[in-house]
Amino acid sequence: MNYANFPLDKRMPLPNSDAGSGEDFIDIERLLGMAARQAKVVAVCAIIGLFLGVLYLQTTPPKYTSVSSVLIDEGLNKIVDDISAASVSMQTDSAILSQIEILTSTRLASVVVDKLKLDQNSDFMNPPTSALSKGMGFVRGLIQYVHPSGSDTGVADITKVDAATRDAMIATARRDYAILKLQSEVRALRIGRSYVIALGYQATDPALATAITKAYAEAYLADQLDASFDATERAAVWLQGRLTELRESSQQASLAVEKFRAEHGLAANSDGQLMSDKQLSDLNAQLIVAQADTARASARYQQYKSIIESGSDNAFNDAAISADQPGSSVIATLKTRYLAVAKRQQDVEANFGPEHPQAVALAKEKADISKQIFGELKQLTENYRNEYEVALARETALRANVASAAGKSSIDNQSQVQLRDLDQKATALTTLYQTFLGRYEEAAQQQSFPVGKIRIISDASKPQSPTTPRTTVVLGLSLLLGLLLGAGFGGLNEFNERFFRTGEEVRDRVGLKFLGYLPMIGGKLSKDEKPDNGQVDAKAAKSLSAAEKRARMRVSIDSPASMFSETLRSAKIAFDVVMEGQGCRVIGVISVLPGEGKSTVAANLAGLLAANGAKTLLIDGDLRNPGLSRGLGMEAEQGLMEAVVGGQTWQSVGKIDRQTKLAIIPAVSRGHFSHTSELLSSAGMRRFIENAKETFEYIVVDLPPLGPVVDAKAFAPLADGFVLVTEWGRTPRAMVQSLLNAEPYIANKIIGAVLNKVDLKKLAKYGSFGGSEKFFDRYSTYYLEKSEVRSKANA
Repeated sequence: MNYANFPLDKRMPLPNSDAGSGEDFIDIERLLGMAARQAKVVAVCAIIGLFLGVLYLQTTPPKYTSVSSVLIDEGLNKIVDDISAASVSMQTDSAILSQIEILTSTRLASVVVDKLKLDQNSDFMNPPTSALSKGMGFVRGLIQYVHPSGSDTGVADITKVDAATRDAMIATARRDYAILKLQSEVRALRIGRSYVIALGYQATDPALATAITKAYAEAYLADQLDASFDATERAAVWLQGRLTELRESSQQASLAVEKFRAEHGLAANSDGQLMSDKQLSDLNAQLIVAQADTARASARYQQYKSIIESGSDNAFNDAAISADQPGSSVIATLKTRYLAVAKRQQDVEANFGPEHPQAVALAKEKADISKQIFGELKQLTENYRNEYEVALARETALRANVASAAGKSSIDNQSQVQLRDLDQKATALTTLYQTFLGRYEEAAQQQSFPVGKIRIISDASKPQSPTTPRTTVVLGLSLLLGLLLGAGFGGLNEFNERFFRTGEEVRDRVGLKFLGYLPMIGGKLSKDEKPDNGQVDAKAAKSLSAAEKRARMRVSIDSPASMFSETLRSAKIAFDVVMEGQGCRVIGVISVLPGEGKSTVAANLAGLLAANGAKTLLIDGDLRNPGLSRGLGMEAEQGLMEAVVGGQTWQSVGKIDRQTKLAIIPAVSRGHFSHTSELLSSAGMRRFIENAKETFEYIVVDLPPLGPVVDAKAFAPLADGFVLVTEWGRTPRAMVQSLLNAEPYIANKIIGAVLNKVDLKKLAKYGSFGGSEKFFDRYSTYYLEKSEVRSKANA
């Protein structure tokens, strides 16, 4: 029966490359599943991290930190800030940072080194180091040995000098090294947003750390006091020299002001303003008023002039005169008469026509009134012209007066500028003299008690416990790094997971019906122990005995209540539903790669069908690598190839299992035969199958894998359906999807897929929460125990 005639609702969907697109979305459930699968990897990495942390703690010498707190207090130095020219406001962050730079300066470091003789202290110069530091130092030394930097060019010069000079140079070099070391190791940090600076030093000897911290704080305090005293002293000396100069300069400036005022006659009124400026201000005010009057008269004159120039015909329309203008009442009366006459004329012309005597009289009267209006407008225009000329003449006269007064005021203002400059100089010198005199008196009193800007609020004490390495922090970080490393390796393992693990992946990624899980038989095999793949490797052939091989082929017969048998029953139901109403059903068992267990599945499926009373024929169709025949331990002289080539029926080469009455057609290997695909698709093969259909209800054919050969494709027209066997955790999903896409004819005939060699203990880790894979242990009462299956397989 051709699969193309199957009902559409029973046909399995074609593999879809987009079927696994939903797998690209990683949700919380999937992340938890990945974490459960990689828990061992993460745990091992975490243990390694903890071990490395403990190793670091054991090989790292403890260090002690001594801290002293310094307060930058402006209140203590307020007087100095008021009198010193070098005062600095400490209310900004930059000022605090400046003090931190002073604390970590080379000058303070040299003072501490000389005070404590640190260049001669071996605990300071060569402290014990951790194994990690020693290793890094060894690597740096090795790198410098391989690639010398050439920085030791001065050694030869030192050897040439005398012993005393050499010792002095060595001592200087040791002191410079101690200063640089101390400067780089001392720590000064601002506490929050306060004016407190924490000064600390860390060393392997707690007494040394305390001594250095105390010495640093004292050196900083002494430096501030010295700086305050020097600034006060310099300010007092400088102020004393400046006072005499300022006094003489102030007197000379005051005399110069009075002399200049008398020479230039710069008299002023009661409010201090010059008389010329007052006169110029009044004239400017009058000029502004005159300019406004001129502009108003000019605008009015131009308006009426434009009305007159437009002609008497338009005079009536343009005669818009304000009520406050002369003659406005006369023009308004004439306009009223004009409108009344025009209305009467319009009525007469409408009733009696324009030739009526009354209409002619009214037109003449309207023309007379228009002439009167035009005459009045001309008279008004002339009046406005006279007013404009008068206003313009007044403005011109005021401009001349302003220019004259401006010249006089300009001369006085120039003199006033010079006078103001002299007066400002005199006032500034007087103020400066008074200020310097007061500051000098304060500085003279301040010289005897200089005050610094800082005070120590917390003295350094000897630390009782080491600050580094901190056991909790080191172990916590080691554990965290180990967990992160384990998560990275676990993520890499999950990224490399490209194989089928669950039935959901079979449905989603290749669009096939999932028939069930086939658990591993007889324990986990090594990579070379795959007896059903037909390999002729001697090591693989000897790994299992003949009895064990045959037992694997009869699990469904010997253990009918096992999960293995139950999955094969699911496959039987699947192709019974698809091929309902069909007589004999030809089922091909295929896989993508060799060694996936298709021969074992084919033998057990046929044995299950035969044990249930169905007439079943099992054919070893893998002519190139007959693993089924070897697994069953069949040694025959003739097999499928001889029957097809010789035109024989199945009875001539078939073997019958006495327990289940299962008929088996073996395959006999005859050396290298490369035309097996032609044999499987030949007319003789078709006749052989048709002859077998007359006797059997099921024909199960073990076919070669899809990947290396095309035998399965050649046999596809004779098969009613296929069962795809994929190995759990080893068959690449992409390869199955690619092959099914390349062979749509075979893909359309696949009834479903089974996952073979499943490790049930690990399977639960790959199942989704709520999936059946999580609850296989609860089904154990329905299946034969695994130990029972294994004992029968090894019997």
